[in-house]
Order: sequence, then C-alpha cells, then structure tokens
Amino acid sequence: MNQADEELNTLVLNKELGGRKYLALGLYVHVPFCSTTCDFCAFYQEKPSKKGMDAYFAGLRDEICRFPPDRPLSTIFFGGGTPGLLQPDQLDQLCGLVNTLELESGAEWSIELAPSEITPEKLQVLQSHGVNRISMGVQTFDPRFMEALGRKHPVEKTLSAYDMIREAGFSSVNLDLLFGAPGQSLADWESDLARAVELQPDHLSTYCLTFEEDTAMYVRLAEGKVKIDPEREAEFYEFAWDYLPAHGYDQYEVSNYAKPGHACRHNLNTWAMNEWIGYGPSACSQYQGVRRKNIANLEEWAAGLLPGGTPQFMEQEKLGSIDFARDAVLFGLRMNQGIDLGKIAEQFDLGMSVFSESAHFLERLCKEGLAEKQNPDAFSLTKQGRILCDAIACDLPELTEG
Repeated sequence: MNQADEELNTLVLNKELGGRKYLALGLYVHVPFCSTTCDFCAFYQEKPSKKGMDAYFAGLRDEICRFPPDRPLSTIFFGGGTPGLLQPDQLDQLCGLVNTLELESGAEWSIELAPSEITPEKLQVLQSHGVNRISMGVQTFDPRFMEALGRKHPVEKTLSAYDMIREAGFSSVNLDLLFGAPGQSLADWESDLARAVELQPDHLSTYCLTFEEDTAMYVRLAEGKVKIDPEREAEFYEFAWDYLPAHGYDQYEVSNYAKPGHACRHNLNTWAMNEWIGYGPSACSQYQGVRRKNIANLEEWAAGLLPGGTPQFMEQEKLGSIDFARDAVLFGLRMNQGIDLGKIAEQFDLGMSVFSESAHFLERLCKEGLAEKQNPDAFSLTKQGRILCDAIACDLPELTEG
C-alpha cells in the first residue's frame, strides 16, 4: 500500500462533533468568469463585467443565507471559470464570505488559478484568508499544443507564476496537465511530465483531452480535423502511471498523483460519497440526501435567490442509501486501493446482499485479469482494468434490496 492509499484510509469520513458523528462536508464555489474560452473547456462561464460581478456577489451572499452548512467545513474548493480573474479586492470579498462560515481546524482550502492571472497581490490576499492549496492549470509546456488547445499565455508565464506561488509559501501546489492534444506524441507527453517533475509540485493531475459538445475542439472533431484514438490515449495513461510513481508521486486515482500528505482531500471526500454544498451558477451539491445542480445562468441563478424568489436548479433528485453506495463503488474503482464492499455497506447501513450481483461481476473481472481480490469483499482494478474503468462503470450491475 502506498502513502496516498494510507492517507485515504486515515481520512476521517465520519467525524465527531459534540459527541455526534457526522459526514465530512465540502464546499465548492463556482466562479464563472473567463476572459477567453479554451478550446476544450465545457464548463459554464461568462465574460466579466461590473453588472455580472455585482450579481454574482449578491447571489453568493443570498445563497449562503438560503443554504447554510449545518456543520463545520472540512474542505473548500474555488473552481471555474477562472477564479484568478478576480481582482485582489474581489478575492478578498469572496474569501470573506466563506470565512463567515465555520471551518474545521486545518481545513483544506483550494483555488484553481490560471498562470496568466497570478500576481503576488492576489496570492497575498488568498493566503491571508487561509487558502492553503493552489491548483494551477498548466495543461502543457509545449507552445505548439498550447496553441492547439486555445491557451493564450506563453510558457514563460507558467514558470514565473509557479515561482510566485512557491515564493508565497503555500503548503500544497497542484499542476493540471492534459494529454491527447492533436499531434502530440508519446515523447511530447514524456517531455511535459519531465518538466512538471522538475518543478517539484506536491500534486499532479493528468487528464485526457475530451471532446465536449459546444466546444471548439468538438467542432474540429465533427469536421474531421481531429480524431479520437483510444489506443494512443491508453499509451499516454500507462506511461504516466509508470513515470510519475518512479519520480516520487504516488498514484491514488486514475488521473491523480501526490507526494506523501498531499492527496486532494476535497476530491477524496467527493469520491467517498460524503457531502458537499455547491454555491454559484452551475455548481453541484450533494447534501442532506439530495443531489442537485444550480442553473447555469448567472442572472437566473441570482434572481432566484432574492427574497421571495425560487432557487433555480437544472437537476434535483432525492437519493437513497443504495444510490450513494453504487456511486461509492463506481468512484472507488477509479482509486488505486479499490473498494471494500463491507465498508461501503457499513457506511450506508446496507446489508451485504445488496452487493451480491456486483460481487459476482467483480469476481468475473478478476478471472479476466481486469481486477484483483484483496480479501473476500475487497477489489481493485488492475492496470488493464483502469484503462477500461469507464466501460466497467457502465456494465456494473445495479444494487438491489431483497
């Protein structure tokens, strides 16, 4: 078992507060503003404007009042959009709103930043409020592929931004890398990984380029200008799975690697099917047995939160223990340490009979070399299984009672 797996095992999912057990609670805040749109990005975003900013901050204040957390926050994550697009006074305002809530001692507080938006002044504001983890969207160090992905900043800006973060003294830094760009070779991918390792971040996330509808990259795919090559993508995955652990980064999930003590606790909380609240347009929540997604429209989201208004959701559904347990299995299989059906049954107060079909399915995967059995109820995917984890998730049987 590697260090990241040990951290996952010791992550306190059921905490004590005044003698009462409770699930760890995360907070996600979506900052929807972007000055430009990367060709691969399908996240909800808006061009920044004074009117939009005013509506956003008013909406956040109203949303916090409407849907306050019922216990201390274990993790906070600012995503986007481009949170770093906010000016220092706006970041101060955003962090100040979060600091009106109760945070656990030692809570992990992350923010996504684009290299082009990082300044010492912004970093100072973030640090003064308790932000302790920076996730910087590098994607690639190769100017050819930066252009292909619609990234506008030079590589030198990425390096100088990283130096600023390190000089500011943040306790944990993640770099996002993207592979599978049109024309990218395995040697190009190795070069990106080598440059990232040379910088010695605390965490690395490596994602395969996906072609989402309503993106410029999807248009190129539809026009036949680029192609999807699953075999090539598998080679890129497997190369990173070997390369990064050999350079001091424990892999703990299909796309995530960390030095000891730096696995992303916000993601671990999410994958374990604990609870989180989402603030901001398009933000998702899983809280008090309900999973929902806010409307992806800044004006409608803010208007619905006004006194007398009706909060607007794109999706909202009440879920039961079986629903959460199945998702815990799905996401758990993406983790290197895999799943323990007995522990999931205990977490969601279910009998083991609920998992009978899933257990037979996983046994079959073991015979096919796609999974390994750790103990009678514990399974993990092999390297070949992780390559096929999306297909395996689609085939996983539903959980049934009785």
